[in-house]
Amino acid sequence: MFSLFKKKAPDFFEQQEKEKILAAIKTAEQRTSGEVRVFIESHCRFVNPLDRAYEVFYGLKMQETEKRNGVLVYVAMKDRQLAIFADEGIYGKAGETYWNNEVKTMLKEFGQQHHADGIAQVVLDIGELLNAHFPYDAGTDKNELPDDIVFGR
Repeated sequence: MFSLFKKKAPDFFEQQEKEKILAAIKTAEQRTSGEVRVFIESHCRFVNPLDRAYEVFYGLKMQETEKRNGVLVYVAMKDRQLAIFADEGIYGKAGETYWNNEVKTMLKEFGQQHHADGIAQVVLDIGELLNAHFPYDAGTDKNELPDDIVFGR
């Protein structure tokens, strides 16, 4: 088994930028039973970042959400690669065009060196999508996954 985590998070972001991403995760999840996670590492182990996002998604056990409505935003900073991997409960509801457009949103922001802004915006967009299909129910919903940024190697 591979190790997903590093002892010390790389300094890809200033503290204010990390807080912006964390706030976006919390905001996105406030109105949905869905789960959004952000995974950031230096290098992608695969040619296709979607393959790495798949590996990370399952490594973080994101498929274990009750409604299969977890979404991973994956970024390899030094390789300048990214992907969004959505579980089966939400992927098809949005369609491939939606996911491709969200990747384009991140790429546009990244091209302007606005990495944290791009990630935060996509997380908020995904939160709106999840809310439309999996609205929050105070009686039954629970936070199934941590609301944090996961830093890889």
